[in-house]
Amino acid sequence: MKTVHCLNGPNLNLLGAREPDIYGSETLASIEARLRALCAEKGVALRFAQSNHEGDLVSWVQEAGLAGEPVILNAGALTHTSIALADAVKGSKAKVIEVHLSNVHARESFRHTSHIAPVALGVIAGFGPRSYSLALDALIGAEAGDAPRTER
Repeated sequence: MKTVHCLNGPNLNLLGAREPDIYGSETLASIEARLRALCAEKGVALRFAQSNHEGDLVSWVQEAGLAGEPVILNAGALTHTSIALADAVKGSKAKVIEVHLSNVHARESFRHTSHIAPVALGVIAGFGPRSYSLALDALIGAEAGDAPRTER
């Protein structure tokens, strides 16, 4: 593994100000800094990006998948609506771990459905900003061959 892609969807640029009772007070920039430091410790590069546009995320997932590079994906609300994003994961054979800051299963029922989860290696939710570092550890474990294999 040379590069880990951490891709963030709509409204995540508002972290720290948006509903801190749900998402916490940490900003996306501070999450990036922490993840960048962890990647440096582990000897991998990090590509960190955020977009409010579905097509950007689709393109970035395809690029990572076709390059054989893993993805930490917080698609935000697109998790629950974007078949195009799920198709990008599946079509490019991207190794994706879906992450959420909040426990989506303890929230509104529409958040209980993910179009990404069926094509992802796994899902990490509810651990706040730590969800990202847990995903990084899981991806590194998957590269080392110590992660369970799932049918996709």
